[in-house]
Amino acid sequence: MAMHLDILSPQQTELVRRPLEQAYTLPVDAYLSDTVYDQEKKRFLGDVWHPVARVEQVPNAGDYLSLDLFGQPLLVVRGRDGQVRVMSRVCLHRAAPLAEGCGNSYKFTCPYHAWTYDLTGQLVRAPLMEGVNNFAERALRLPQAAVEIWQGFVMANFAPQPSPFADQVATFSQFFAPHNLADMEIVKTLEYRNGWNWKVLVENFMEAYHHIAIHSKTFEPDFHARDSRIPDNDGPWSILHMPAAKPGPEDVSAALDGWQRDDLFANVIFPMFLVAVKHPSMVWYQVLPQAADQLHLKIHICLPSTFRALDEFPQMVEAAAQSVDAVHQEDIEANDLVWAGLQAPLTTQGRLSTLERSIWQFNQWWLDVMAA
Repeated sequence: MAMHLDILSPQQTELVRRPLEQAYTLPVDAYLSDTVYDQEKKRFLGDVWHPVARVEQVPNAGDYLSLDLFGQPLLVVRGRDGQVRVMSRVCLHRAAPLAEGCGNSYKFTCPYHAWTYDLTGQLVRAPLMEGVNNFAERALRLPQAAVEIWQGFVMANFAPQPSPFADQVATFSQFFAPHNLADMEIVKTLEYRNGWNWKVLVENFMEAYHHIAIHSKTFEPDFHARDSRIPDNDGPWSILHMPAAKPGPEDVSAALDGWQRDDLFANVIFPMFLVAVKHPSMVWYQVLPQAADQLHLKIHICLPSTFRALDEFPQMVEAAAQSVDAVHQEDIEANDLVWAGLQAPLTTQGRLSTLERSIWQFNQWWLDVMAA
């Protein structure tokens, strides 16, 4: 299928489409081009599901949080009816943002002209609009996304009638069912802002090949790159399975087989839903692209809700945060190297290793969506 982007040639696309053992990376312009990024925004704000929050972030009626996804300001809101909604947070009058950050409120009032919306996004007050022909407050509502709650994640899709998310990841869900991801809660969030294309971070996350150099003293001793494996996928997802070099201590309280308990999994639900699972924790990398060369990343460290009652809970959270940050600092170094190299005039598509099957799987999906 031909790309609807003249900047990516059929020859470049053919190299990506080859079987893994013969395949190449995406072309350089897939990362650098503003045109490609603009096309991604259009495609990915169509029929593609995105994780925008965890349900525990908006537990009560009126709880809300704001975020920007591919340049679209969004509100995640818990309504009086208990339903979680995802909607635009741009006023329907003169396009001012309605809210920032997070909090609790039963209405959202535009700071520009005081137009006011309720928790469903319905306009309930528009001052001094008398005399405007054919204007009715009840006829205006903030644009809404379709929402599914999956494993505690609030998933949003902006297509009018999207394909159900759970159906697309049924095999993935079955694989991780023993880990009970829905019972996890965010216990700490780390934030980073970096000057790369979002795909640079995603690709780094989804392969263990770089353990031998970048993580030679952190991950490689415990999770050897050569032992990593990536199963075939039957949907928009990829699993990087990293077997533990040595078995961990027995945990009779966990209904997990030894490999499920000890091994590390770096999972991507395309395009950028990144979740690392290592019993008993989950780490959600919330990727929020800002531009072709700008990225906002929130790393949410999650633990089972029952852990909050443990005396050592604060120390566990701090230790996890230090470990995650230390590894990510190494990844920042790696991504900085890649981003600098992508700017070089002589840089072209590179060959993939068979240890990078996840990247190959992602690239096939990316081409399909971009050519749709």
